[in-house]
Amino acid sequence: MSILSLSLSPFPNYPTLSHLSSHAPSHIQSLHPSSSMTLLRPLHHQLRHQFRRRLSISAAAVRQDTNLWTTAPLVTVSPAADEALFHVTIDVSDSPDLAASHTKAGQYLQLRIPDVEKPAFLAIASPPSLASSKGVFEFLIKSISGSTAELLCGLQKGDVVELSQVMGKGFDLDQISPPEKYQTVLIFATGSGISPIRSLIEAGFSADKRSDVRLYYGARNLKRMAYQDRFENWASSGVKVVPVLSQPDDAWTGERGFVQAAFARAKNIFSPQSTGAVLCGQKQMAEEVTALLVADGVSTEKILKNF
Repeated sequence: MSILSLSLSPFPNYPTLSHLSSHAPSHIQSLHPSSSMTLLRPLHHQLRHQFRRRLSISAAAVRQDTNLWTTAPLVTVSPAADEALFHVTIDVSDSPDLAASHTKAGQYLQLRIPDVEKPAFLAIASPPSLASSKGVFEFLIKSISGSTAELLCGLQKGDVVELSQVMGKGFDLDQISPPEKYQTVLIFATGSGISPIRSLIEAGFSADKRSDVRLYYGARNLKRMAYQDRFENWASSGVKVVPVLSQPDDAWTGERGFVQAAFARAKNIFSPQSTGAVLCGQKQMAEEVTALLVADGVSTEKILKNF
């Protein structure tokens, strides 16, 4: 809605105060003028409040309409783990400014599908270097029934979507740098929350120069755990991957239960002052892990989130 389309009358759907006064019932007209104004003052306040609210809503609509959308084709849509997780790659090579706007792991953008009103917010799973070198953004998408994400996961190569500008501050790695000062970095992710964590690991944060970097990655079972083919490379970069399964099969010999419980059993924080953490995923997990870290003396400023 454009501001220019607003009525010039401050109260376009209401009669004026003078109109109300001249057509008021006789028992109101007979009141002393000061009494009449006392009665009308609350109405005037209410109308002014409604007008200001309309202006606020209109201004918000204008801000949303000015968002820059870029058309881009899909390169791949393929299963990532089970039927609910998908790898999605989008070609942004024809939009170098958009590609260059991805500067930090943990950033995200909005994606919308033509003729679908509601956009989806998606964390970028690929490291920033992939956009600059190959001109693509990669995503890990959880298909939720009735959502834009579900529609996206049903598209095919060559189908066109629209992307907003890259948003968010990403993970503020300056808070846990230099690596020689912050030797321990604990990373926690659940479900599709591993998406921006992949970007972090593959963008690099000098994990190989730190003595203890652990990733606690939670999923229901191995069939629902994405990026297993990357675990070996992550380990070679200095990140110890600790898969945690809440409903594993009988053959599973690794960590069971929830991520926060697995961490509580292990902990091994030797120096809280030189420890940082990165969290992404389920809200309860993030809250409970944060509480555990703070209780052990880790500063909240050193616990990084991407929003």
